[in-house]
Amino acid sequence: MEIKYKIEFLSDWHIGSGLDAGADADNIVLKDANNLPYIPGKTLKGLLKDALNEIASVGKVKKDMIDSLFGGTGKDKSTFSGKAFFNDAVLPEDEQKEISQNNLSEFLYRNIASTSINERGVAKKNSLRTMQVTLPAVLHSSIILKESVPDAEQLFEQAFKWLRYAGVNRNRGLGRCKVSII
Repeated sequence: MEIKYKIEFLSDWHIGSGLDAGADADNIVLKDANNLPYIPGKTLKGLLKDALNEIASVGKVKKDMIDSLFGGTGKDKSTFSGKAFFNDAVLPEDEQKEISQNNLSEFLYRNIASTSINERGVAKKNSLRTMQVTLPAVLHSSIILKESVPDAEQLFEQAFKWLRYAGVNRNRGLGRCKVSII
């Protein structure tokens, strides 16, 4: 079974590559070989598992259901893999093609700057940081279930509704998103 979904970013967002761009930016966005942004499946798996764990903390989801999908640790302390496989989230294929053919990928990004302020309201020396962000976009992905799991689609739909931010600086307004099943 495959659950297809989309992530609609409503604000700038940043999924980091761990690299810098010299004087241009301290943190750059994770990009594929065609210079297009994407979110690794591993990152999506973590975001969705966190969302479901929060829902479980208020008694709306059972922990064993989460472990069944994501993997976990058994009573004998052995680990087991989950039944769900998470694909990378990417721009829709037609958009990828148009962006690549017209060399438009550089227009998907912009740099934002921030600095640390001291107690007098003055910028601290050497505290200016520049981050590359991706402009709002819609990415598509899917979750593949290796075997049937009852109510899995409804469970992921709950997680999608719970997930409202993705990436870094969520508490500063980046990464606001809406996730829904296609």
